[in-house]
Amino acid sequence: MAEGLLTGKTGAILGVANDHSIAWACARACANAGAQLVFNYLGDPLEKRVKKLLSKHMPDAPAYPCDVSKDEDITQFFENVRNHFDRLDFVIHSLAYADREDLHRDFLGTQRANFAMALDISVYSLVAVAREAAPMMTQGGSIVTMTYFGAEKVVPNYNVMGVAKAALEASARYLASDLGPSGIRVNCISAGPVRTLSASAIAGARAIGKYVEAVSPLGRNIDAAEIGATALYLVSDWASGMTGEVLHVDAGCNIMGMGLAGVE
Repeated sequence: MAEGLLTGKTGAILGVANDHSIAWACARACANAGAQLVFNYLGDPLEKRVKKLLSKHMPDAPAYPCDVSKDEDITQFFENVRNHFDRLDFVIHSLAYADREDLHRDFLGTQRANFAMALDISVYSLVAVAREAAPMMTQGGSIVTMTYFGAEKVVPNYNVMGVAKAALEASARYLASDLGPSGIRVNCISAGPVRTLSASAIAGARAIGKYVEAVSPLGRNIDAAEIGATALYLVSDWASGMTGEVLHVDAGCNIMGMGLAGVE
């Protein structure tokens, strides 16, 4: 049903690390719907991974370096995008980072520098990316970013990343307000736990996945393709009336006030 939905549309995908990445699932969904895409990568190891994926699945899609902690990199990335596209219709921002040690100890132990780094890369990057992308969205557009339930409630070991995701969601709302007059929508996907490179850094990630399977109304976890399908919806004209929203894709786990699985 989605075939051709994004024909003639152009998009930038930020955050692909490998073929298990949420960003890659989003890219596949958009490409299959007809979108033309451009990608970023961070450093030599990821350049090799990303370009290998593209050569196999999307040989016409370009990829450029972009460290989102550097404004000059973001500016240059979108200059490169302009070399391919006259306009940009959407951006999918799937980037986050926290020091691994901060995901293995109490939140109380978070150091000032690590706190600032997590919010810079995980949150401010959305603001910086939106600022560069917006002038290219001459016919309106859509910006989608990835959040998690740990922004709303305490999730063991999520710690500073939960705080960052809460700030990300608030930033998306403020960006939606700023960019709405230009016809640019900004939304978040709150995805259930998926086995990705980033998720592997969180202590107890497997237990969180098992919890979702046990208590969610659908009785299962999700897979990355379901997140990709939701991203496709949000960047398409089907979601033209939605902005500033957080869409949960977690088999309904977020609605449960108490899970009794395993309780006598």
